Amino acid sequence: MLVAEKNALSEDIESYVTKYGNDRSALLMILHEIQKKHRHISEFAQQEVARLLNIHPVEVYSVISFFAFLNSNPKGRNLVRVCQTISCDLQGKTAVLKAIERELGIKVGETTKDNKFTLEYANCLGLCDMGPAMAINDQVFLKLTPEKAVELLSKVN
Repeated sequence: MLVAEKNALSEDIESYVTKYGNDRSALLMILHEIQKKHRHISEFAQQEVARLLNIHPVEVYSVISFFAFLNSNPKGRNLVRVCQTISCDLQGKTAVLKAIERELGIKVGETTKDNKFTLEYANCLGLCDMGPAMAINDQVFLKLTPEKAVELLSKVN
């Protein structure tokens, strides 16, 4: 990470601390803001948050590793999450997932070479009666077929 990038990230984090406060209760909101802007929370960002909140860096990392929506590693611009519940399995998730992997040219846990997509599992999207389901970024899609999933991916910028 370049010095200019570190300085800009430090300024961002300082603005989030000003906005949410500098105690432990602000940690999740600050991490969410970093994630939203930078698509992940780097080791440097974790150190800065810990320093500004006067907590140990392992506390910051433990929160990041606990919540599925927070990432310590870079992800693609678009996050595709496929529900992996038994309900979605019974409704045809395997065929949908194979079509997505084929379309993107990656497997679950990978990111496309152009950093456009990262494919992951979601433990549950909360819509078990309408599966198979997937989320692309913050939008959930239901009752998927392999064809519908591929069509949805083709519309993503």
